[in-house]
Amino acid sequence: MTGTVSAAQRLPRLRALLVLRDGQPLAEHRFNGGPPLDQPVNIKSASKSVLSALVGIAIDRGVLTGVEQPVLSVLRSEAPANPDPRLAHLTVGNLLSMQAGLERTSGEFYGRWVSSSNWVRSALSRPFVDEPGGRMLYSTGNTHLLSAMLTRASGRSTLQLARAWLGEPLGISIPAWPADPQGIYFGGNEMRLSPRALARIGELYRLGGVSNGRRILSASWIERSWTPRTISPWSGGQYGYGWFIGEAAGHPVRFAWGYGGQMLYVVPDLRLTVVMISDPNGARDGDHIAALHRLLAEDIVPAAQKGG
Repeated sequence: MTGTVSAAQRLPRLRALLVLRDGQPLAEHRFNGGPPLDQPVNIKSASKSVLSALVGIAIDRGVLTGVEQPVLSVLRSEAPANPDPRLAHLTVGNLLSMQAGLERTSGEFYGRWVSSSNWVRSALSRPFVDEPGGRMLYSTGNTHLLSAMLTRASGRSTLQLARAWLGEPLGISIPAWPADPQGIYFGGNEMRLSPRALARIGELYRLGGVSNGRRILSASWIERSWTPRTISPWSGGQYGYGWFIGEAAGHPVRFAWGYGGQMLYVVPDLRLTVVMISDPNGARDGDHIAALHRLLAEDIVPAAQKGG
């Protein structure tokens, strides 16, 4: 992995790199004043993949009924008066795959949305710009609605669920992260996990939902999450339930993607889990993300194939 580390050091915004094969570290490095590997950092929208796991566990436990469950079955009290009829057809699966059809709350709409007095009501009040199940419209409002559904359906906060369903069984710390004005923990953004904790999430998925012999997440949920359902208009990449789906040097890759380069890659056939943590305060362009993808495809995967 020496050449890989050298290549990583040449990326000025990269702060941490973990490469695990069969759960054992091939590389654990900090760069440019990066955080200790056990220190929680803001994983940005990689939170969406963690939230997808919580939804899967909630379905396994009967807290939610399944991906076809209507959103209004739980959040009807937050719906606008005389809503668009399409809102009644919006499902958990539509939210997970970013196919809600509602106007986005991300991008140019983000600031106005998080400045609103009720994020859930605001997200549900967005006009429809496509049909539920239509094209991909990446929107953090979708995953925040899922956080609200988890909270309302379980009677416990998303933070409590994350700690009980993932933190305790995986042996990882999950600090509190921001919540909306009603106390609903931000769904799909601003979660804080250490690089090693994020790697544990990746390992859970790589191992089919089992950790230390304990079933935490159903293998069928992982398969469903890693099934392509739509295509990003920005990256051209495929998207499942909270996970991007692609390849690196001919090998299938599933990855969580947080703004600025907070990345969790799983390469199942090479038994690899890779975490990259970056300084998010760079230009809003794809150059750094493309460099991280190249680091995986051109350095990490070949090194792993050669035995490290």
